[in-house]
Formats: sequence, C-alpha cells, structure tokens
Amino acid sequence: MTKHRKPLGKYRRIVIKIGSALLVDRASGLKKAWLDAMCSDIAALRAGGTEVLVVSSGAIALGRSVLKVPSGALKLEESQAAAAVGQIALARAWSESLSADGIVAGQILLTLGDTEERRRYLNARATINQLLKLGAVPIINENDTVATTEIRYGDNDRLAARVATMTGADLLVLLSDIDGLYTAPPHLDPEARFLETIDAITPEIEAMAGGAASELSRGGMRTKIDAGKIATAAGCAMIIASGKVDHPLRAVEDGARSSWFAPSGSPVTARKTWIAGQLQPAGRLEIDAGAETALTSGKSLLPAGVRGVWGTFSRGDTVSIYGANGREIARGLAGYDADEARLIVGKKSADIAAILGYAGRAAMVHRDDLVVTGLAASAAEAGKDLSHA
Repeated sequence: MTKHRKPLGKYRRIVIKIGSALLVDRASGLKKAWLDAMCSDIAALRAGGTEVLVVSSGAIALGRSVLKVPSGALKLEESQAAAAVGQIALARAWSESLSADGIVAGQILLTLGDTEERRRYLNARATINQLLKLGAVPIINENDTVATTEIRYGDNDRLAARVATMTGADLLVLLSDIDGLYTAPPHLDPEARFLETIDAITPEIEAMAGGAASELSRGGMRTKIDAGKIATAAGCAMIIASGKVDHPLRAVEDGARSSWFAPSGSPVTARKTWIAGQLQPAGRLEIDAGAETALTSGKSLLPAGVRGVWGTFSRGDTVSIYGANGREIARGLAGYDADEARLIVGKKSADIAAILGYAGRAAMVHRDDLVVTGLAASAAEAGKDLSHA
C-alpha cells in the first residue's frame, strides 16, 4: 500500500532533531527568538495531542560561545569541556522557552551505546516514556562529555533516528540549514533537482548525499540519509526540512519545501520481527492458560500468569514464552533478571516491592517488547495494535 505524507498534527509521537547552526550563532551565541518560536510550534503540536521529543544539538557550539573558544577544529578534550558548559546552558534555554507555554522540559544525555545495549536501551526508553506520560518534553542530547571516541559528524542525526525507533515514534523531523534532499548539492550543481517524496532509500538515493554543511553543524546529508535508513526500516517516516525560518514546524505544515521519506512498515512490525527472528532466547518462561489468552489479546505478561522460569538471563535479554500445551507461543525481552523472575513467579504485581525490596516493573515482559509466535500468532494478528495503550 502506498504511504502518503500527512499533517504533523496527525502523528502520534514525533522526534524533532535540531542542528547546532540553527540554535547557536558564532558571534552572538544562543538564538533565543528562534528557540522561542520553535517552542511555540512544539506547544501547538502538544495541544493537539501529539507527543514531542527533541534531540537538540548545540551543546558544544554553545559551550564554545560561552567559553569564547576560538574558531577551528577542537581536540576531543576541548570538545568535551565545551560540551560540559554547553549542556547546562542548553538545558536552561530549553527549559525557559518551553515554560512560556507551561511545558516542563526534562534533560536526557545519551550515547549511541545507550540505544544499542539492551539493558541501557530499556532503561532509557522507560525514562523517556515516563517523562512523556507526565506531560514533559524530553530534551535529548548526545553525552559528549563522556565520549570515548572522537566526536564524529552527524552523531545526533543517527542518535535521533535511534531515539525515534526506541520510543516507537511514527515521525522523525530533521531540521537543518537545507530544505531537503536534492539529486546533487544545489550550491554546486544548478541542475540539481529537489526530491519531495522518497518512497525508499535506494543506492541511488544514498549516492545523492553530500558532506557536512558547516563548522557548527556536525551533520551533513550523508548522516541524514543514514538516519533515514534507521528510521524508515523501523516503520518511522522522516522529514528533512529547513529550520532557518522562524516557526519551522508551522512552515512545514503550511507547505514549505521539505523532503518526506516513507516508512517501510509499522514500528511494531519492525521491532517484533527483530525480537522474533534475530535474537536467540536466553531463557524460557512457562505461563498458564489465562496469561496465554491475555498475550493473544494484546496484554503484557504479568508475574501472576507465569508458572516457571528456566535459564540464566538478564533484564533485556530475549526469552521464549511457552503455553500450557508445552509449545512456544511468544518471545519477548525480559523485564527482570532470571533470579528475580523466579522470586516473583505467580505473584501479584502489587507484591513485587515487598518480595524484591524495590518497586519493580509490573510486567514480566511488557507488550511493547513481546511478539506472539507459533499457533497463537493468527489470534494476535486479529487483535488490536500491541504497541500503544
């Protein structure tokens, strides 16, 4: 089925990535008027029921401005020092601008490793989802102060794509100083054609990507295409648009030129294919008939429905789930280490804190991390979308 672009307000959850050059001017520092307009756009989306996450570049650039570091390439430790100062200033700026519309900002510092290692992935996702549940806007930046390798161009483009897939967003918006994808760099080739809709990222599309655009921005079209591959493969649409105008999201809504990348499927389908087919189970859970019915109707697996735990696994590892007939019916990511899972088998979620000594998660396997397999799959397919509630 052909997918078409829809208004921003029709998306359920949007990740917006903002390039450094949009937020920071080398001479004057933070572009506060632009940021205030951006936050007004975010407030308008939220008022319509859309959840918004922001992946904000600018910490190093803002730190350089505050510290008055001269222009030119920085050593790793110089970048990290600038980021340490810039992260504080950046978080304060976002907090102040969003508060004008009564919105609370929450800062989250991530590395790409946080979105790739399963245990940290689950922790980061749980924190972000809780912020959204409480009505806050997560402001996410790469944790440049603790980077162990050279800070590379475009990390925040790829990080934004990983955040989008991690949180089940259905749209990623990359705002930068270019308004979309062209067949060639438009400043070098007057014959370059603008591409409004990209149905799939083919080798030909990848070949159109150029290099980094400016000293302040670590990204270029190459990294935006990389981000698009990550996002669209997980069922998340992507838009590349210019952020140089005030109210850039409103401009996109009003028809400003931008490139739209179609998603390849749904975020749920992509994640569940990954869980079901690419990961080898580290353990096994056996459940009762009531829990099996709950899973096939789109519910999470609660400890009360578990009858046995086998194997040695950690939270975030893949476990297979067996029904009362002794056949595998599902796979998912464990919400507990094996030893803790054994302690709460058959117990009510309300009793977990007393048993483990801390308030754990209600689910043994959350429905967002669970895919029904085998004989039960057809029943689950007939049910509701498992990803949201």
